[in-house]
Amino acid sequence: MSDNNPILSGSAQSIAAYQEAIAQSSQAVIDWLKQPEMYQGKTVDQLRDRIQLNFTDEGLGNQATIARAIEYFLKDSLSVHHAQCVAHLHCPSLVISQAAEVLINATNQSMDSWDQSPSATIIEIKLIEWLREQVGYGAGDAGVFTSGGTQSNLMGLMLARDAFFARQGHSVQQQGLTGDLSKIKVFCSENAHFSVQKNMALMGLGYRSVTLVKTDAFSRMDVADLRTKLAQAKANGEQVMAIVATAGTTDAGAIDPLVEITTLAAQENIWVHVDAAWGGALLLSEKYRHYLNGLESADSVTLDFHKQFFQTISCGAFLLKDARHYELMRYQAAYLNSDFDEEHGVPNLVSKSLQTTRRFDALKLWMGLEALGKKQYAEIIDNGVTLSQKVAEYVSTQPHLELVMQPQLASVLFRFRPESGDSAFVALLNQRIGDVLLASGSANVGVTEADGVTCLKMTLLNPTVCLEDVKILLASVKETAEKLLNA
Repeated sequence: MSDNNPILSGSAQSIAAYQEAIAQSSQAVIDWLKQPEMYQGKTVDQLRDRIQLNFTDEGLGNQATIARAIEYFLKDSLSVHHAQCVAHLHCPSLVISQAAEVLINATNQSMDSWDQSPSATIIEIKLIEWLREQVGYGAGDAGVFTSGGTQSNLMGLMLARDAFFARQGHSVQQQGLTGDLSKIKVFCSENAHFSVQKNMALMGLGYRSVTLVKTDAFSRMDVADLRTKLAQAKANGEQVMAIVATAGTTDAGAIDPLVEITTLAAQENIWVHVDAAWGGALLLSEKYRHYLNGLESADSVTLDFHKQFFQTISCGAFLLKDARHYELMRYQAAYLNSDFDEEHGVPNLVSKSLQTTRRFDALKLWMGLEALGKKQYAEIIDNGVTLSQKVAEYVSTQPHLELVMQPQLASVLFRFRPESGDSAFVALLNQRIGDVLLASGSANVGVTEADGVTCLKMTLLNPTVCLEDVKILLASVKETAEKLLNA
């Protein structure tokens, strides 16, 4: 090995190299943050031609490699903190979250056993206890941090499946799936996250196991249709394994009627998993917490902190109401969670997770809560919801701008509506508006569909954005539309 040992360690040489690399990278980020453009505007083909790998026998060294990363990655990255970057549930991050990443990355703790992450394990457990309290669950620590909503939803569905079979005296863990699997169903709304279908396929039950329930004018699950479809399933000899309710659909931010759904499910002895990856942020809200009434009755819950909790990617959690259901996925490995450790009260979180090696992402949420305090956190979460309502009012006053749906969380669905043109023409026009704005580097507006209508979407998570910023964006939308119409 060369004299320049590249490993982070306590040696003077390593510490000096670390300081130099962090300083160079930090300065580059500071320069990038000052960049006025939202995006440098390179196309897929331009980026493919521009970015080249340079793996040499000798290596380039830290300084040159960081310089290349700045040139080919950082400068061409999307500025998610920019006021005109509103396309997705992609949040700007808290400064304290960036500081947490430094500590997480340098210590490189692995959360799969206590002896690899002693203090981190205890912090995560205490955070899970706190999150359960916010949801309204009883005392306990049944839950775990995850990579995000898809993984948390998988855990909820997997435990729902295993509990469903366990009630029939069958262990999926020990014996695998059995019986006529075509008769097993999961219900969710038409606007639920695609991970419901994806995860049911991963679990061997397939897309066909998912029954879609109609939604109302606000994209919320229609409970009357849910009742009808439950009755139809029973008449067909089908068995409902779970109902997945959504608290914050990706586009509309719709929150299903949780009280009615959980009440109906309790009557039918059906597991309810709530995907609150987005709407779960309202747990900290001072104005809108009541939107989540009924969440406390769900059997399991998904939360994401890399959305409106403003944490860096990735950071999510899965919460389980009844800890006994964790036994359905327990596996003992002497090298991680031995019987001896359990007998002596040593906590090993690997028993609660689908992952083995896992980052200490819980540190980001802990530091965020301690740094901001509950009141300031509530303010920045509520800001997005309140701002979306103001933006909707403004859109409704603008010629050629049409509000597609009243906002529910921090998103606004709208479209440019020219004086003439059929639905296909209007749909293509709005698609092109989004494409042109991104290509110009000036704005990133989402393009989606709501009840078959192609529309534009603003996801207003950024607490530094105000109504005047959005007015500038909407002016760009109208200007771009006019240029396209006159081309």
